Amino acid sequence: MLNFAHLKKGSVIPRKTIYRLSIYLRCLARLRENGISTVSSEALAQAAGVKPTQLRKDLAYFGTFGTRGLGYDVGALSKKISDKLGTSRLQPVILVGVGNLGLALLSYRGFEKEGFEIVAAFDADPRRKRDKQIKQPIFGMDELSIVVKEQGIKMAILTVPAAVAQEVANHLVEAGIVGILNFSPIVLAVSEDVMVNNVNLAIELENLSYFTQE
Repeated sequence: MLNFAHLKKGSVIPRKTIYRLSIYLRCLARLRENGISTVSSEALAQAAGVKPTQLRKDLAYFGTFGTRGLGYDVGALSKKISDKLGTSRLQPVILVGVGNLGLALLSYRGFEKEGFEIVAAFDADPRRKRDKQIKQPIFGMDELSIVVKEQGIKMAILTVPAAVAQEVANHLVEAGIVGILNFSPIVLAVSEDVMVNNVNLAIELENLSYFTQE
């Protein structure tokens, strides 16, 4: 049985560790699906593509674990990581920019499995006819602040053109959003208390292109 200690008050987990925790959580989910209840640090590290020493260092942020050699309790470790990442319950998210990419993300059902629910979308032209039917309501930008505050939403997905991305980001922050997943191909200028994760597909392809050159 694992013995988890609470994180020390005020302790900060590094961003790279947070990223690896998400990977560990998915590895643990696969183990649970296969009926595996315990896993060694070596096996979990191999599944996650990291060294066992790195995995143990990452998990040390949660406190002291049980007896060496018994392995980690898959269910308990999953819950501890989920609680820390805030995904043990559905987190509401909004999406701004209902073009082709925005529609594809709104149609994706996998977010709820991972603990996130896109509850509403916003667009400069909410009534424009779109190719796909989606379950989420599409609002005009003038309603963004009201919806965010009424539903206590903290995260947003940004899929607007680069020319308006900073303006929209400013609007999101003013409304109370503190986490932005940015698909727009620019670097957003935000205050230190706002977290931005950039997803630039062209840059990712350029990286792959380098490694595929002969």
